[in-house]
Amino acid sequence: MAVYTDVTADELQAFLGDYDLGDLLSYKGIAEGVENSNFLLHTTGGHFILTLYEKRVAAGDLPFFIGLMEHLAARRLTCPQPVKTRAGTALGRLAGRPAAIVTFLDGMWVRRPTVGHCHALGGALAALHLAGLDFSMQRRNALSVDGWRPLFETARDRAGEVAPGLAETIETSLAALEADWPAELPHGVIHADLFPDNVFFLDTRVSGLIDFYFACTDTLAYDVAICLNAWCFEPDHAYNVTKGRALLDGYAAVRTLSAPERKAFPVLCRGAAMRFLLTRLVDWFAVPAGALVKPKDPIEYYRKLRFHQTIRGGRDYGIDALC
Repeated sequence: MAVYTDVTADELQAFLGDYDLGDLLSYKGIAEGVENSNFLLHTTGGHFILTLYEKRVAAGDLPFFIGLMEHLAARRLTCPQPVKTRAGTALGRLAGRPAAIVTFLDGMWVRRPTVGHCHALGGALAALHLAGLDFSMQRRNALSVDGWRPLFETARDRAGEVAPGLAETIETSLAALEADWPAELPHGVIHADLFPDNVFFLDTRVSGLIDFYFACTDTLAYDVAICLNAWCFEPDHAYNVTKGRALLDGYAAVRTLSAPERKAFPVLCRGAAMRFLLTRLVDWFAVPAGALVKPKDPIEYYRKLRFHQTIRGGRDYGIDALC
């Protein structure tokens, strides 16, 4: 979440005129994240989240995201629900951007996940994967392996400004991933961005999943690898074996990873690290001046990638089931 596009009170008041949400009491931008412009709305009808879609979110993909949230909620997965206008539409335009309002969820995200949080997250991710199996819509993952090289080319010439030799390291690693990327693994709906700030907790119980605007149809185990990268490393970038085991045990309690998924897991973890290294690298140079957002450091995912390159098999993650 972030704010790239300012919204005036008059613009917002006019936009809300199409909804039955009561009178606007206050609104404020949400600075966390790097993708869309987000605002917390407080009206006489309650609290809501307003999102203006920017950057990598194509307007044509929005029905997929809206439909997915409704589908998952119908299957008892707690996630924001689109608020519709009196005319029954969930999408509009505000300040020149596609825009939608969704419900506000109780809970808070944790900045330092514990082992218990990781276990609960694993179970919630598996529940999402199972709930999405009968979702009829599909969306290609534009940020999977075939999209990484075009991203790299946009930042290759400046990568050395972030770290000496970074471009050469990415080139070598990317070529290996393109050669080794697994095919024919179980596919379905994945969240693709389930970082700690997209998961709400009440104590150690998951109370909701948010920000589905990278959701797509892709390899289910790749989504697990994204979460392992996001949840199971410490601030010094050291991998926490106990947290990794908890996350995977929580996932396996709801959905079992197949033998081919387990075998491919190390390369999927390298790919997940590469994906976020590249998007952070591009964003490092692309965030517009004055935006209410701080770009995230690509070096974090460079170090995670280097860790995964040392992995010889599942036991190196401390998880015997991944041998």
